[in-house]
Amino acid sequence: MVGPRQITRENNQRFITIQTNVRDRDIGSFVAEADAAIAQQVDLPPGYFLKWGGQFELQQQANKRLMIVVPITLALVFLMLFVNFGSLRNALLIMLNIPLALVGGIVALWLSGQSLSVPASVGFIALFGIALENGLVLVSYLNELVKDGVSIAEASVRAACARLRAVIMTAVTTALGLFPLLFATGTGSEVQRPLATVVVGGLVTATILTLLVIPALYHWFADKPADMSESH
Repeated sequence: MVGPRQITRENNQRFITIQTNVRDRDIGSFVAEADAAIAQQVDLPPGYFLKWGGQFELQQQANKRLMIVVPITLALVFLMLFVNFGSLRNALLIMLNIPLALVGGIVALWLSGQSLSVPASVGFIALFGIALENGLVLVSYLNELVKDGVSIAEASVRAACARLRAVIMTAVTTALGLFPLLFATGTGSEVQRPLATVVVGGLVTATILTLLVIPALYHWFADKPADMSESH
């Protein structure tokens, strides 16, 4: 839907603003398609240029900030895990929870027909925190069992069973708190729904895969008992 056109002046330049509402698709693909169509069909006279603003401009600015903030945050988290465990392999194993959670969030967005927006990106950040916490709890218990002389194979099974309730309760309580936002339709739903969809969908895969994949991979990422006793 195109709004009224007005010619105004700003910074000694005249410009005309054309407003449009994008529905049933993401803004990024709409702008890319519109740019391609304008480039093919519209021949702008010398001195004329086209600039996209509004929500698209805000989205681009937010994405640029997230591209800086997210890697720095993950690097700091990895450093904290390394300092806590004194083991590079343990820290890497816990960080594997991030792609495990990422799969569920992306699939949830795809199934719900939503696109990757700024609220969804924020949801991924929250999801990563929960997934890393579950991995931290599981790996800590695995290390304790191995340090006490339990074999790695037996420790993997015992840790997954013992921490099953804690990991599931963390996921269920968080999902129940966000569940009403999945069906939000009023003001603010464009922010609430993508965020809740990513977190709830990611928790499903992160919870299942954390209890299955992390114990299975622990054999390759575990420190020897002697090394663990020295690090503690």
